[in-house]
Amino acid sequence: MDFWRQLNILSPRDIGSTNIVVIGAGGIGSPTVLALSKMGFKNITVYDHDTIESHNLPNQFYRIVDLGKPKVLALKEIVKDYSGNNIDIVDSFYTNQTLKGIVISGVDSMEARQIIWNNIKYNTRVNFYIDARMGAEVARVLTLQSCNSEHINWYESTLHSDSKSFEAPCSARSIIYCTFMIASLIGSQVKKLVKLQEYNKEIVFDLVTNYVLTK
Repeated sequence: MDFWRQLNILSPRDIGSTNIVVIGAGGIGSPTVLALSKMGFKNITVYDHDTIESHNLPNQFYRIVDLGKPKVLALKEIVKDYSGNNIDIVDSFYTNQTLKGIVISGVDSMEARQIIWNNIKYNTRVNFYIDARMGAEVARVLTLQSCNSEHINWYESTLHSDSKSFEAPCSARSIIYCTFMIASLIGSQVKKLVKLQEYNKEIVFDLVTNYVLTK
C-alpha cells in the first residue's frame, strides 16, 4: 500500500519493526487489528479461542460468510483482503505465552485481564500495555508502561473481580459505532507511542452524553 497521504501523521519509518500483540478478536480486537494493519503495522499477533456466531455480526468486524469460523482465522483473511498484511494468529485462550512490544487487551472479563496483567507486570519485553474496555456506549482506554511503578499502582487500582463489574443487559452491550470508536482511540494511542509523543494514560468516552475524560 502507498501511505503517502498519512506520512506526516504516521510513516513506515515511525512504525519500523514494532511488534503488537492483540488479545481478543471480538468487538474491540477485530476493528483494532484491521485499523492497525491499514495504518501500516506488519508484526501483529492475535489471540482468541472463539468462533463467530450470528450475534457477533452486527457489532464485530466479520462477514456473513465467516459464520462458524474461528475468529482469528476469519480476521486473518479480512486483514489480508483489506491491507495485504499477514497477521499471526493463535486460536486459543491467552494463558502465559510470551509477550513483547505493545500489548493490547480486548478481552471481556476482569479475570482475563488479570491473567494478561500477571504476564505484563515488570515485563521488560513489553514496552506499553493498552487495556481497552467497552460497555454499551462507553469506551475506556488505559495506557501504561509495564515497568513504571507509578503506572502499575494506578492500573492495579482499576482491577476488581468480575462480580463487581457492571453488566449491561444482553441486548444493550455493544453496537458497531462503539467498536469503531474504541478502535480509533487505540489506533491514535499506538501512533503516539511509536512516535514518542505525549499520550493519555486514560481516555473515557461516553457516546450517550458525549462526556469525555482524559488523563
